[in-house]
Amino acid sequence: MRQKGPSLLQEVHIGIPGSGVSGGIVSLVQGSYEYYHYLQDGFDDSGWGCAYRSLQTIISWFRLQKYTSIDVPSHREIQETLVEIGDKEPSFVGSREWIGAIELSFVLDKLLGVSCKVINVRSGAELPEKCRELAMHFETQGTPIMIGGGVLAYTLLGIDYNEVSGDCAFLILDPHYTGTDDHKKIINGGWCGWKKAVDSKGKNFFLHDKFYNLLLPQRPDMV
Repeated sequence: MRQKGPSLLQEVHIGIPGSGVSGGIVSLVQGSYEYYHYLQDGFDDSGWGCAYRSLQTIISWFRLQKYTSIDVPSHREIQETLVEIGDKEPSFVGSREWIGAIELSFVLDKLLGVSCKVINVRSGAELPEKCRELAMHFETQGTPIMIGGGVLAYTLLGIDYNEVSGDCAFLILDPHYTGTDDHKKIINGGWCGWKKAVDSKGKNFFLHDKFYNLLLPQRPDMV
């Protein structure tokens, strides 16, 4: 079992500076989540654990919305689940192997019975074309999204989109943060904030030479 350390930060995005999208409509995650990132719980996953941390944030959303009562799984428990369903060899447990959107969908299905939609884009340059679809996800499902590209995974908490100009920004919660759970430090360091596909200096946030998978967990139908 994962040792419960001090309580984790929730709703980290509240109070962050605006996105810089002029006349955009903001669509955000609905409800509470916990911020999982590198080195938490005294566990060193720096360099390989970002998708696991994104999955932990997603599962915390389902927990905090009372869709499940399971504990947020540790990296090892996530690995054990993937071995159990036959996706990985037994040697995967205890390894430092990276996982991506497809593995996350398997774990969410197995542990929570949650289905996911996956969007693939051939290049980071194409991600802005998905803004309308992503905004619709936050309006209708409201769950955090995992974005995986190359060896990097991020948690997406919202979209600011102007459909007339096409200008958009992505609200990113970055699991690569290695510091203490200090809200000010996280915001000031840009670990939770709006990212434009191309920033004012012309730098691309999403890499053009990598393909990306986006994992959109679906909210369970509650009868």
